[in-house]
Amino acid sequence: MKNIFKSLIAAVLITGFASCEDEQDLIYVNPPAATFSIITPQTGESVFLDPAQPDNPGLVITWEDVDYGTPTEITYTVQVAQTGTDFATPVDVVSTTNTFATITSEALNGAANAAGLEPFVQGALDVRIKSSVGTNGSEPAYSNVIAYLVTPYVTYPFKDLYLVGSATATGWDNSATVNMYPLYRNPENANKYSYTGYFGAGEFKMVVKKGQWAPQYGTNGTNLVYRPTEAEPDPANFQVATAGYYTLNVDVENLTYTFTAYTGSTTTTYPTIGIIGTATPGGWDNDTDMTQSTFDPHIWYMRNQFLVAGADSKLKFRANNGWDVNWGDDSSYSGVGTQGGPDIPIGITSSGNYDIWFNDLTGEYIYIPAE
Repeated sequence: MKNIFKSLIAAVLITGFASCEDEQDLIYVNPPAATFSIITPQTGESVFLDPAQPDNPGLVITWEDVDYGTPTEITYTVQVAQTGTDFATPVDVVSTTNTFATITSEALNGAANAAGLEPFVQGALDVRIKSSVGTNGSEPAYSNVIAYLVTPYVTYPFKDLYLVGSATATGWDNSATVNMYPLYRNPENANKYSYTGYFGAGEFKMVVKKGQWAPQYGTNGTNLVYRPTEAEPDPANFQVATAGYYTLNVDVENLTYTFTAYTGSTTTTYPTIGIIGTATPGGWDNDTDMTQSTFDPHIWYMRNQFLVAGADSKLKFRANNGWDVNWGDDSSYSGVGTQGGPDIPIGITSSGNYDIWFNDLTGEYIYIPAE
């Protein structure tokens, strides 16, 4: 009798569990189709993302609640995709059980970059809300789609130094549109920079930002002098008594520098130098030629050059569209390429436009986000 009673209880429990599973299947695996709308913002609204204000709201979004016909917790996910891609590869920005979300500028910038928007250029993101319930592979429902205009940026953790003055290629004009020559940052120590090249007889300083006279670096005749703001005294200029080739080394942490005559050969010049590789428009098949400086034939540059991001995105510098003379390195953003060295890993977090500089005397290179 006891055995029969136990069997009956077991049968009831098994039936109960099966019923629960069936109910979960009805609720979670095949939820009713839900149509709901984003309330704010409206299609066409825009935001300019400021890297100096990463915690500012980049997108404040609200939407209607979804009724699944039974009390259950709903997870909402804000998704974005580049307009025109039909959410082929949506980027999940944030998930919440609320019907609203505030997404910071930094988080939205990362999502915009991941979606493929071009840095520093206004682009359109499609935004939608995905709703889902349960954890058993339920069928999600989606809101309407709005277009949100976003101007993203590239996160660039480095400080760059530019030459300005009568001894340099651009004179004392430091306006943002002038092609000021940058120093090359040491890949092992971001506080150290160097520049080897031609200087005319005259004077020079170094500025951090094009179009601004502060921050800047001058000299007191022995050490570097840092001027953080234009309210601070203007330091003295570096002096070049005789035109020629020099090597400038600076350490902005210890405020030291050397400026010595370059003793290497300057006689070998190249008709063309370009970039080639998976990070470049021509891949490994075609060079993208750089511009040779008219002030110093050993300095090469290109402005607003599009570079492709990615783990396998690499490039090299090579002369005369061939492999007899080429420079490679294992550093990204800046480094010292050696003849026949390894492919340079591009290192950037998102594709975008960069100013690229190369020195064929030293193999030094640097690429800087275009302004």
